[in-house]
Amino acid sequence: MKYVDEYRDPEEAQRLLEAIRPLAGEPLRIMEICGGHTHAIYRSGLDQVLPESIRFLHGPGCPVCVTPAVRIDQAIALAKRGCIVATFGDMLRVPGSHESLRQASARGADVRIVYGSLDAVEIARKNPGRDVVFLAVGFETTAPANACAILHARELDLENFSVLGSHVLVPPVLRYLLDAPGTEIDAFIGPGHVSTIVGSQDYAFLPEEYGKPVVIAGFEPLDLLEAVLLLLRQRAEGRCSVEVQYRRAVRPEGSPKARAVLEEVFELQDQDWRGIGRIPRSGLGIRPGFAPFDALSRYQPDLPQDVAEDAGEYICGAVIQGAKAPVECPAFGLGCTPEHPFGPGMVSSEGACAALFRYRQNAREARA
Repeated sequence: MKYVDEYRDPEEAQRLLEAIRPLAGEPLRIMEICGGHTHAIYRSGLDQVLPESIRFLHGPGCPVCVTPAVRIDQAIALAKRGCIVATFGDMLRVPGSHESLRQASARGADVRIVYGSLDAVEIARKNPGRDVVFLAVGFETTAPANACAILHARELDLENFSVLGSHVLVPPVLRYLLDAPGTEIDAFIGPGHVSTIVGSQDYAFLPEEYGKPVVIAGFEPLDLLEAVLLLLRQRAEGRCSVEVQYRRAVRPEGSPKARAVLEEVFELQDQDWRGIGRIPRSGLGIRPGFAPFDALSRYQPDLPQDVAEDAGEYICGAVIQGAKAPVECPAFGLGCTPEHPFGPGMVSSEGACAALFRYRQNAREARA
């Protein structure tokens, strides 16, 4: 509880706000990359207490939101052919091109919720006569644990365990966003949990090549307020660099052990991002040496390959890229709700649409 109470002090929040206001004369458009930051901003109401000149743009930092529809369809296809599909709870409600895993489960597919990748390995160990596929999604934060699951399955000589992966990387998508026409991002709040793995060095290209400052922040209200203050001070002092506000967890070099296990099991690959498209070398694929544990390699002939992404009048892609606000979507709070999501941003608590829906009653009423 030390790090919870310490970073929720109302008096310290007021002090930070008073330090922010004199520096906030000119507009500052800040993209927070991590979905956990988006959730924290809405939960604590930071977007409402900061000066109007400071605007948060919600980036593609929710792993559930950016998992491509084809990966959901592939998991459903595997479940329907008799595999046990294990994954995290949020993934059950993510829409595929025709249905979700939850809907497939209601029709008899064997889909199980797990709380960690090793739980999926244990399911495979206890069910030697069934193929078990772990639908693994996430950024650099969760990828090391999923790599460890593959290593553990190899140690146990499990022939019935494989991983259907959708592992994505933060730096390539930031480069993509900044290279896109019409991008209007002044600064970034860097992802805290991802940075515990990769450190701060991987973001040096943002100030060096694009002139965009970065502050890697924690997830409590005071963390985020201090991150805003540090960005404003950089602007006021004419500086542009990567700073670490989340010093209690992030080191410049990250976690060497975690990075080593990533290097052992995974390799860079081009990756599809839901709402964005394919970004070169922005994902992690399983190395050929671990091919028996790669569901894409193991079941490839029988898996869907290309499906249509979110279509119609919904603007999931623009919301995921921070170009549009959730309330600009015609479906927000009407047909699209957390219980009945049309798009992935309304599924996970880290999705911008779900966070706004949960914490802004007035936003829901405005669409009613």
